[in-house]
Amino acid sequence: MDDNYQTYLNRVARLTLPEAYRSQVQHIQESSKFQLHSGSRQAAPFPGYTLITPSAAEKSENSAFYAQIQAYQQELLQLPVNSDLIVPVPPASFHLTLADLIWDSAYRDACEKNPEFEQQLRSCCAEIFQQYQQSITSNTNRILWQMLGLIVMPRAVGVCLVPQDEYCYEQVIKFRRTIYQNPKLIALGIEQHYHFTAHITLGYFGEVSPDLDRTNFSTLLSQLNDKWLMNTPKFLINRVELRKFDDMTYYHREPDWPSLDF
Repeated sequence: MDDNYQTYLNRVARLTLPEAYRSQVQHIQESSKFQLHSGSRQAAPFPGYTLITPSAAEKSENSAFYAQIQAYQQELLQLPVNSDLIVPVPPASFHLTLADLIWDSAYRDACEKNPEFEQQLRSCCAEIFQQYQQSITSNTNRILWQMLGLIVMPRAVGVCLVPQDEYCYEQVIKFRRTIYQNPKLIALGIEQHYHFTAHITLGYFGEVSPDLDRTNFSTLLSQLNDKWLMNTPKFLINRVELRKFDDMTYYHREPDWPSLDF
């Protein structure tokens, strides 16, 4: 399902053009992942499992990247629009998702039907990671991606990433293929729902007012993106971890849960 290298580059490049912002902003909707409670938006329950890079809360080689992205998030939040339009995610939770596994009603149903589901999922991922680690040839090439620009999704806004070269892209796609084509994971109900679009979410849409000047909002986003283009920080993919989430603000893991070092 995932694109080849050149198709990916062409597709995501279009997402950061002014006309893409104009088009996408016409279709933005309030996200159900953050809901109003006593006058402020709180993270709504949205449980599941995912395979992600270590989050920004951990010290890593990507600390400088995350600091830059946090600064970008602040600029986004300062745009002269309704203050409740964009609900920021906590900067400590910033991460890159390499493969979504299961979430929300599908996760709840799986746990209800199979009390062993979570343990089986963790065991299966541990097995896949171990086999994958053994298949990796020793290669000194690092898997580097970099920020391309701002992207607008139907219910969220974030920054999009592109690989440094074809090798860096293929390593991620090979990993995703290993996950989504694994018979044991498929038997657990894990399936691929989306083409890979490497991104880090900065915030979700809150109140999308009927009188929102969408043309002006898309112009502001385009101007912000142009400003950021002068500095496209690098992002190193050297580790992926199985993590559980209860909502979109925190991604939890136990020390013995599976992880893979590239």
